[in-house]
Amino acid sequence: MGAPLAPPRRLVQRGAPMPSSLSLNPVAEVRPEQLAAGKRALVMDAAWASATGALSGGVVLLAYALLLGAAPMQIGLLAAIPFMAQAAQLPAIVVVERIRERKRFGVASLTVARLMMLTMAALPYVVPPQHRLWLLILANLAISVLGAMASCAINSWFHQLLPAEGLGAFFSKRLFVASIVGCICILSAGVLVDHPPGGDALNAYAVIFSAAALAGLASSYCLASTPEPAMAPARRRASLRSLLRMPLQDRGFRGLLVLLAAWNLATNFAAPFLAVYLLEQLHYSLSTVTTLWVTSQLSNALTLYLWGPVSDRLSNRAVLAVALPAYFLCTIGLVFTGLADTAVQLVLLYLVHAVMGAASGGIALATGNLSLKLAPREHGTAYLAATGVVSSIAGGLAPIAGGAMAQWFASAQLAVVIRWTSVSGSNEFSVASFAHWEFLFGISAVLGLYAIHAVSRVREGGDYSERVVIQELALEALRTVNQLSSIGGAVGGMFAFDRLARALLRRRPRKTRRNRIRQLLLAPYVFRRRRARRAASHARP
Repeated sequence: MGAPLAPPRRLVQRGAPMPSSLSLNPVAEVRPEQLAAGKRALVMDAAWASATGALSGGVVLLAYALLLGAAPMQIGLLAAIPFMAQAAQLPAIVVVERIRERKRFGVASLTVARLMMLTMAALPYVVPPQHRLWLLILANLAISVLGAMASCAINSWFHQLLPAEGLGAFFSKRLFVASIVGCICILSAGVLVDHPPGGDALNAYAVIFSAAALAGLASSYCLASTPEPAMAPARRRASLRSLLRMPLQDRGFRGLLVLLAAWNLATNFAAPFLAVYLLEQLHYSLSTVTTLWVTSQLSNALTLYLWGPVSDRLSNRAVLAVALPAYFLCTIGLVFTGLADTAVQLVLLYLVHAVMGAASGGIALATGNLSLKLAPREHGTAYLAATGVVSSIAGGLAPIAGGAMAQWFASAQLAVVIRWTSVSGSNEFSVASFAHWEFLFGISAVLGLYAIHAVSRVREGGDYSERVVIQELALEALRTVNQLSSIGGAVGGMFAFDRLARALLRRRPRKTRRNRIRQLLLAPYVFRRRRARRAASHARP
């Protein structure tokens, strides 16, 4: 007989780390290869979580509630719940500081929340019609509360896990993937609702919410695959009041809290009612409104690769100095689009949504980076929870106030008219007109002025003018064009900007960005002169 076969040692060694990678226990030290694998898992988590959010919230949840007979007040309540539920981070701080296992707490909370989406899918089949809507609101409240409690632990976990260097590039990639997946999912959901199984839209929503639950479970799996560094031992167990007092007493961080409050109050005063404005006042179809939403999300995703490197090279404050004014200019621009003809109006709406999507992507990236950058690592849970609480209070009160104001402005109208009178007669030109929902956009833009001013309260270091940020965005766009247009070395020569991008990458940068722009524009002519000189020198006897 031959010798007994030895156990496959290499297979055992390869398979051994698998249980530890899915362990919910924190580790004393995160190795570089674990960090790299964790980053990849976090990108996948963003994709699955975005699918869950697109299929169970936003336009889909609004349409589902309308199908169940929701009134405007109930729609406003659904819009406010995700923000008001962030107050659940307050008790979550105490729980996380006590058990000191953020991964276990966060993954468990998210998993329970995503399983509850199955109850939303089963509402039409097991609940009488008169109770379906309020049970939908209660289920959405429970899901939002569990998600807020999980985010308290997860934000602190990410804050300790991810190094400060390259945060902009990493989160821009993560948000880019999430935006693309979200757009695909919401378009698929719209097609399914338009062509429901069995001819009943309730069947389509049951499939959609079931798919949202499955995508959520996949997101929980990706989170469980990400390592968690152990929290530093607590010297003493602090009270909830003392934990929340720390970020409020921190002068540098308090400026960020003021900015977040102003931003969430100004935007959520009108943003939740934009779809209602397009449907009821401008009389667009639901498919058109959905494509406008997708345009905004695609613009958000495509520009994230530009905002990330700019925030790393310059500062997050510089990004906010450009993105905030652009967003609120588009908000007030919605009022003027209503004065245009139907064909021109739709083009303007697509343009406004594209710019708003790009600006909101930069704002989300910059504020998220500032929260991670300004929060001390030893107190990350309390500081990051404070940002969530402040944002939730402002974002929850804003749609309630906006709904009340919209009801008050329902029969009001304000117009700015220019009258021209001559011998031949008189003509009137309407410069601006505010009616019903348009009042909300005007008030939101006025509130946005303080949000722009609040950027000056944030202390990050490295102040740059708006022109410098725009120049950096242009340079980053040229780099992106070079990457897209040089595939295989054949397509690049067909693009006019290919030479400019290569000149940027090859030539040594000067001290000022103005010289860098000048070098880009003059690079083709410099290359031609050099090539002519070389040809002349070779032609000499």
